[in-house]
Amino acid sequence: MPRDHDDAGAAVPTGRVGRLLQFGGIATAIAGGVAAGGLRALAQGRRPDAAQLLLTPANMLRLTAGLSHLRGAALKLGQMLSMDTGLVLPDELTAILGRMRDDARHMPPKQLQTVLSAEWGEGWHKRFARFDVRPFAAASIGQVHRAVTRDGRDLVIKVQYPGVRASIDSDVDNMATLLRLPGVLPRGMDLAPLMAEAKRQLHVEADYVAEAGHLGRFGALLAGSDIFVLPELQADLCTPQVLAMTYLDSAPLDSLAGAPQDLRDRLAAALIDLVLRELFAFGLMQTDPNPANYRYDPRTGRIVLLDFGAVQAIAPPLVADFRALARVALDGGTEETRAAMERIGYFGPATAPHHQALIQSMFDIAMTPLRQERPFDFGRSDLLVRLRDMGLAIGNERELAHVPPAATLFLHRKIGGMYLMAAKLQARVALRPMVEAYCRRATMPR
Repeated sequence: MPRDHDDAGAAVPTGRVGRLLQFGGIATAIAGGVAAGGLRALAQGRRPDAAQLLLTPANMLRLTAGLSHLRGAALKLGQMLSMDTGLVLPDELTAILGRMRDDARHMPPKQLQTVLSAEWGEGWHKRFARFDVRPFAAASIGQVHRAVTRDGRDLVIKVQYPGVRASIDSDVDNMATLLRLPGVLPRGMDLAPLMAEAKRQLHVEADYVAEAGHLGRFGALLAGSDIFVLPELQADLCTPQVLAMTYLDSAPLDSLAGAPQDLRDRLAAALIDLVLRELFAFGLMQTDPNPANYRYDPRTGRIVLLDFGAVQAIAPPLVADFRALARVALDGGTEETRAAMERIGYFGPATAPHHQALIQSMFDIAMTPLRQERPFDFGRSDLLVRLRDMGLAIGNERELAHVPPAATLFLHRKIGGMYLMAAKLQARVALRPMVEAYCRRATMPR
């Protein structure tokens, strides 16, 4: 039988009306905080500033708590925006949204029992010698349990929260409404393309049948690897709301900060090479760089890859554009680089010249590690700080309303996540030879 525990969790709101009321409660609480802050400012003889009143720690905590309770697309979109997507948000909002990556609450046992009975049928527990009701991980779309079957398989069971798929579109629309509050984004910024892509990606992530296919596809692409290992799918227990895989004992990859330098360098180089392979060889990328998706097996020395819900196909024309951009950027050709950036969509023909120059200068600085022949020291570099400062300066250009294509933003999210992982590992990696291997040779490494 499943083992119970004393942590009741928090039931996931499943109905569209219930979730809308939750959003309404978040917005009302934030509006109340703004009004109170405005009155205090007036009483002190100051003119209220809408952005400062909105982005207070108290209001951001209200947003975090509300989205963590809702889970599903609302929480997932908040987590996505907290990563470096290239869409620059205010510091306060980014910091608070970042807390949500590890702040989801799990379902109570009764709701879990209802979900599993609907997916596996009544008496499902008879198939298991052990099933841990308390999840060892709870995320935005589902929660993860350990289990052992009667025939001895040690498994991970990923269970989707009820109502997630049905609420994606309305959740994203409601989140977009919150983001359009004054002071959050530059005036005139068109969120519609990004929100449309977010809906599409979230529908894919909530399809566990599709995720099972992605897991199998990447398993085949990386078969025989001496550096990567993936869990094996257990098809007899998989449904559209349940994903079953073999359990792989491992440790968080970012816990290796004190490991020997050569090991940290090797692991970081492998992750960076995987991103290049995904982009230039596979045409298929896992776009969620959450550190929890990358672990380390000390017995075999291999990196364990988890979670293939956020897998995106990369169109061949975009691959070709990024290969051309990498070639010209490695050599520092200013006009050629600008033309390649415009083709990809970093800015458009209508973007003001000084805004184009700001964006290109940020790109040039980001390319610095790739242009040098010697290993780049991720641990000692202040590159991330400088890029963040430049990004905030660009974000403060309130008339800059251009949003790059969603495919580009999600690619940058993955690249930014791998940079952060290499920085946590304090790795030293020679990047130029790796990039040139994929951008200059006729035959791509696989």
